[in-house]
Amino acid sequence: MTDSTDALVLDLVEWVAAEPRCYADVMDAWRTSCPRLTVWEDAVDQGLVRRDHQAGIGAIVRVTPAGLTRLRESGRPTLSDASPGPDAELRGFG
Repeated sequence: MTDSTDALVLDLVEWVAAEPRCYADVMDAWRTSCPRLTVWEDAVDQGLVRRDHQAGIGAIVRVTPAGLTRLRESGRPTLSDASPGPDAELRGFG
């Protein structure tokens, strides 16, 4: 992974760490068809974010403990030391 790709992966992890996100919103914002820019895939493969299912909402994306650790190690701010719980409000779902 290149430094620029790593920075983009950290951008994604930081964005998801702020609050759980609807999977569709994550895909709209971060998925790409470019085989050389695999931000979403790299974040998932490295275990930095995960896709869960929340009743009444559907697929959501949350940061993992490994993702929070990577953010801290890179000097990026984290809003919490744990991923928000399953009842956390999702952007766009109020």
